[in-house]
Amino acid sequence: MGRHGGLRVPIPGRARWVIAAFLGTGAMVLALLLVICGMSPGGQQGGGADNGVLGGSEAMEQLGWGFTHTEFSADRGEHAAEVEADRLLTGDPMPQNQHIMGWGARNPEPSPGKYDFHDLDRRLALMRSTGGTPVLTLCCSPDWMKGGKAGKTDWGELEKAPDADHYEDFAKLAGKIAKRYPEVRHFIVWNEFKGFFDEDRNRWDYEGYTRLYNLVYEELKKVDPAIQVGGPYVVMDSYRPGEDSYASDLSGDWGSVDQRVLDAISYWNQHKAGADFLAVDGSSYTRDNSYAPDEFGATKKFGDVTRWLREETGLPVWWTEWYVEVADENDDRNGWSETHRTAVQATAMMEMAKAGVATALYWNPQNEDADCPGCLWRSTELDGGGEELPMMKLLARFGKEFPPGTAFRSVSVAPDDRPNVKVLADDDAVLVVNTLGRPIQAKIDGRTFDMPAYGLRWLKRS
Repeated sequence: MGRHGGLRVPIPGRARWVIAAFLGTGAMVLALLLVICGMSPGGQQGGGADNGVLGGSEAMEQLGWGFTHTEFSADRGEHAAEVEADRLLTGDPMPQNQHIMGWGARNPEPSPGKYDFHDLDRRLALMRSTGGTPVLTLCCSPDWMKGGKAGKTDWGELEKAPDADHYEDFAKLAGKIAKRYPEVRHFIVWNEFKGFFDEDRNRWDYEGYTRLYNLVYEELKKVDPAIQVGGPYVVMDSYRPGEDSYASDLSGDWGSVDQRVLDAISYWNQHKAGADFLAVDGSSYTRDNSYAPDEFGATKKFGDVTRWLREETGLPVWWTEWYVEVADENDDRNGWSETHRTAVQATAMMEMAKAGVATALYWNPQNEDADCPGCLWRSTELDGGGEELPMMKLLARFGKEFPPGTAFRSVSVAPDDRPNVKVLADDDAVLVVNTLGRPIQAKIDGRTFDMPAYGLRWLKRS
């Protein structure tokens, strides 16, 4: 987490971004050649009822459940571990997102007209070889676009926005990238309004961001009108119930969203050149790192915000990041057991799914260690790495069972169990979450079974 201009701007999963762009040795030569030559997008698409039938362009915008690559990923490490991680990702192809600079990618244009796409090539090669639907986040910008020296990269300045007189240069870089990777059909413009907070007015500089967004949007559509573009990737920061500071009408038992965030979305929506989807991120906990009413109940925020955004803008809603566990001073989230963490994550995903989310990209906090809270696979830097971890198991299964467009159904829950479990069901499957830190016996959908503390249980419906 971080503070900017009196407004806390969550920066989840970014504690070690300084070295993110330097890492990424090794090569996947054959896959790389395939990427450069082009590939066909894959991924999840739902067919459905309550959230609308998917077809044509609308289906393109609804990718379902996937993840974002960060500093460490499955494209480097021990060979056997890389193979195992590739097998895991290939077994459950899903959307995979990568930033163009930082979080595993070096500066793509260190000097004007001088490009370095080595890391992006390698990450796109991984997506290609594992069948993932590629997504690129157009952030961040080369130093020379924001007051730095050409040919130099100061990673301490990563989160600065480009200067206004370089917005067109950034748009041209976006177009260059779109031409290099024609298989990428989905682009997100910028990340969390980084560098766009107006200190003097104590609000977001949504005018500046929207100018940048429009130039990028128009440039990408020139490359190919079928490219899908979205923004503004703003943080849906919220206050605890009863707080008056910047409180808004978008509220619930979990608190209320910062009105300044809603102002930014409103301005962007009214002045955008166009958009194929709307992207946001955020956490279930409040600005002061508290949960209302508790860590499970607070996840209702994701559903309420998704519904509000769909109604206000008419656009498919993407959660480009979401968080349920408060980070420590090092931006690590390791205070809960893995079962506790996965149970709350499952509940958050249930809320998004019921609200009709189009795409949700899990920020994968991958590291090099054996202890990797919330990671999708065991580090490929380790012998025996690449193995599936609990969050990957949840993400993959959830994506298959409940893609966008799923028609959700009611399911019977014993009265004594209703306060203690969260349930989501369609015609074929039921997901049950035990919200208690102790074992229970539950009766769901006519079946009685035991559940461990914070346990998940998938049921097949007859």
